Amino acid sequence: MNRFLTIALCLATASLANAQKANVDQANKLAGKMDQLGHARELIKQAMENPETKNDPRTYFVAGKIEFDAYDNATKAKMINPDDTLANGVDMANELVNGYKYFIQALPLDSLPNEKGQVKPKYSKDIIGKIAGHANDFFTAGANYFNDKLYYPQAYEAFMIFGDLPESGMLGKSASLIEPSQISTAYFNAGLSAYSGNAVDESAKAFRKARENGYDQTESYIYEIACWQSIAQNDESRTKEAQSNIYDVAKAGHEKFGLEQPLFINNMINSIVTDGKIDQALSELNTVIAANPDNAALYGLRGYVYDRAENDEASENDYRKAASLPNVDFETLKNACKKIFRIGTVKWNEIEGASPEAAAARQNVKDNYFEAAKKIAEQAGSMNPNDSDLQNVMESIDYALETYFNN
Repeated sequence: MNRFLTIALCLATASLANAQKANVDQANKLAGKMDQLGHARELIKQAMENPETKNDPRTYFVAGKIEFDAYDNATKAKMINPDDTLANGVDMANELVNGYKYFIQALPLDSLPNEKGQVKPKYSKDIIGKIAGHANDFFTAGANYFNDKLYYPQAYEAFMIFGDLPESGMLGKSASLIEPSQISTAYFNAGLSAYSGNAVDESAKAFRKARENGYDQTESYIYEIACWQSIAQNDESRTKEAQSNIYDVAKAGHEKFGLEQPLFINNMINSIVTDGKIDQALSELNTVIAANPDNAALYGLRGYVYDRAENDEASENDYRKAASLPNVDFETLKNACKKIFRIGTVKWNEIEGASPEAAAARQNVKDNYFEAAKKIAEQAGSMNPNDSDLQNVMESIDYALETYFNN
């Protein structure tokens, strides 16, 4: 009795396995027939869920073929009639990306050794050929997703697939036909897509790849820094990691663009200071200032470093120097007036008595600190009169002048 039961079970198992392989065969026959697309997908889905066929490379090869054939048919339909329902950009992008994912699943399964320990791929050559033949379409897919506001993971994935293809080895000699600028742009677009979809870690990764692949605009560097700043703000446990990455990006940006974009040297120096390496920050800044002795922003930045080092005299000197230069910017002026007013307030509070010396010291504070700070603040105000932070400083300066010197 048990013997017959065992035979029956074996026959049932074999029957189920044959049924699933038949599903794969049938799905393969339906590939490319648009009126049978739904049925083909259902058949292959069943095969992917069944233990007997879910680890068979042919299952995923056929699944990818179904999607790529659907994409190709839609492309032909679009050439004839751009308004054809088959030519929907997002649907086509889905077909392309889903097909790619199925093919990628098939490749390692196709390279497993057989029962004799031999590796004899059956589908890999066809898969690689199909992916290579559609390489540029992944960029288009990313654009279609992005334009439809399907930023993450859809647009991100499509742009990343395109960017990664040349180094994947799947394109062979045709990899050289893709312009390097296209690759870096794809990564940049992937970064924008992920950032728009609130996937900040993935965004930082994509912007880094854009930078490393030669993206020649400052935006990629700036956005990568912004990603790490966001990560640091939202997860204190990653502050050190974020600061290290900010330094690396800022340093790369400074080396590539110089002082064209001050944000790079500002973040680079701030990262060093945050890491407690004041001497290193001053050393690097001194070198840059020596090469650019008339750059107001650099003196303002060094004034900030001296301020963090609690060297008020050196900080004051640098901020005054920065404010005196014709190319001084708004932020440097605002920081300069704050610093000079703050030092003046400290000096004022240290003066005691009514002696002639005390009177002279008070007059010095008024003329060289409060009035000087007010003049710098007014210069900043002419550049940006609506800055609330500056307005608060000016109110504090005016209050000191009116209150301390009302006689």
